[in-house]
Amino acid sequence: MTESSAAPATPSPGVRIERDGDVAVLVLDDPPLNLFHDSTFDALETCVDELAEMTAPGRSDRARAVLVRAEGKIVSGGVDVQLFSDIANGPDPTAVGGWLWKRLLRTVQTLEDLPVPTVFAAHGLTLTAAFELALACDVLLASEKASFGLVEIVVGLTPSMGGPQRLAERAGTARAKELVFTGDRYDAATLQTWGVVNRVLPVEGFAEAAREFTRRVAAGPTVAHAATKTLVATAAREGARAADAVVPAVSGALFGTADLRGAVASFLTDGPGKATHQGR
Repeated sequence: MTESSAAPATPSPGVRIERDGDVAVLVLDDPPLNLFHDSTFDALETCVDELAEMTAPGRSDRARAVLVRAEGKIVSGGVDVQLFSDIANGPDPTAVGGWLWKRLLRTVQTLEDLPVPTVFAAHGLTLTAAFELALACDVLLASEKASFGLVEIVVGLTPSMGGPQRLAERAGTARAKELVFTGDRYDAATLQTWGVVNRVLPVEGFAEAAREFTRRVAAGPTVAHAATKTLVATAAREGARAADAVVPAVSGALFGTADLRGAVASFLTDGPGKATHQGR
């Protein structure tokens, strides 16, 4: 089933989920700026929780990869500042602000922890919350016209949906602080040299190229991809030796998967690169 033939799985204000075969597609769609309002965050939380269910092992209709994309000329102009005004001028702003960030970090972490590859496709301007979502994905693809920024300093904030710490994982602490301190916008080519953007692709055909990349990883050994995510995340946050410690359990379990048995048999019979995987 392709996206064009499928009804949205979750119609929500500004955010929805569609299916493209084995790929679940999370779409930001609130023109003209795709701003994040309180209702957008509600919808995002609901959709990401649904993605966790859709990608859970054991489902016969399991989504084996997730693509995050946006409609319109830009990915997002950021967060509706009225939301921050309401909190700052309301009762107990410190507690309410802390609750907001706790809630949004849970959503970001749920997206980050999905047991399948996640790909963010940035075709244009990508600011604040959308950029932080991108940093929670495994792979960040950008068109040649894409640009990125964490511009929260203009309202006296620091990015608090995980952006600074995930930038530090990708680009190092000095680059992360520079990007946040300046509030500047950075082009895709610059962030590729920093290790933040994985690939910069031509504007023409970008949407389909991002879909094709995601379909490719969705067709791979899904359980092995989940193991890769576990090892990389453990190494990034606890060090290589900590990742070594979980290898026997995480990678040992792969010998019990149908995909490994089938791929090994295919390799021995037909040579490398001819196996197909079912995600089990």
